[in-house]
Amino acid sequence: MSAQRHSPKAIPVLIADSNLMQAQLLTGALRRRSEFRVSICRVEEASVLQAMAAAAAQVVVFSLNHSISTATQMAALRRLHLSYPAAAKILLVESCDRELAITAFRSGARGIFCIANTHFRLLCRCIQRAAEGQVWANAEQMRFLLDLVSEVPSLRVVNSHGRGMLTPREEQVVALAVEGLSNRDIAGELDLSEHTIKKYLFRIFDKLGVSSRVELVLYAVNHGAPAHEERLPRGNHPATD
Repeated sequence: MSAQRHSPKAIPVLIADSNLMQAQLLTGALRRRSEFRVSICRVEEASVLQAMAAAAAQVVVFSLNHSISTATQMAALRRLHLSYPAAAKILLVESCDRELAITAFRSGARGIFCIANTHFRLLCRCIQRAAEGQVWANAEQMRFLLDLVSEVPSLRVVNSHGRGMLTPREEQVVALAVEGLSNRDIAGELDLSEHTIKKYLFRIFDKLGVSSRVELVLYAVNHGAPAHEERLPRGNHPATD
């Protein structure tokens, strides 16, 4: 294959893909564009890190491999992001649901590109925008992220055996208390009465064996972790609360 011709300002792009045919087709198409300088590697973490060290890519197109668990690949994407935070990561997928979109952006992706029924020139634009520091996401993916940002935080508190001790609503009250909100502010955030929040706190104190907000915060810091998938609505709450 002849050497790729590119401009002095060409964007260094790394294609990480374990589907050899797809990788060769994508790489060949991008190498015909003078604005990109393209290298390729397998999607495995060691290969990507080695290729990054050699190529100093500005953009990494990370193709999701169905033969490898999504969790494993997202962990690899996260470690890549921690090792090379300045490089823009684009996740190349066939389709994308809420869970994948949120996990991808949490793992350091700056864009998600769905290859189904999409023109190649749009991918080129995606790479260029990512190299400029912009985020690439469609309307649905942006809605997923905005919904996540607007959700009331939830903190899962566990005992020494790792078992949850509080109801979902109580976990929300704890998370907001840990953030420093007053009873009135927590009531406004959850669309409940201040009296109801006081009742929740007394019940939480009793369950956790603490007697003050200071002790509650210290307990939560030592025994809590964010419950990212909690989507309990405001206002009316289950009778089990």
